Amino acid sequence: MVPITKAELSKMVTQTTLETYEELTPQLIGLLEEVKHNHELTEAQKNDEVLLHMMGYVKSCTNEIIIEVLAGILGLE
Repeated sequence: MVPITKAELSKMVTQTTLETYEELTPQLIGLLEEVKHNHELTEAQKNDEVLLHMMGYVKSCTNEIIIEVLAGILGLE
């Protein structure tokens, strides 16, 4: 679908965002559980690991959203 209005583009981006976050969330939860149960790390190290995983999650989601929306607009597979 090629959006022809700003509202259609907004709807496309929003839908893609929801799908992407839902798709990638289980991976994030798994990583956070690993950190939570790693008894070799201090609490400060756990907090650092959680922050890094969250930043990576947001970056991955953002990249995927951009790719999916542009692919949809350009008609790419």
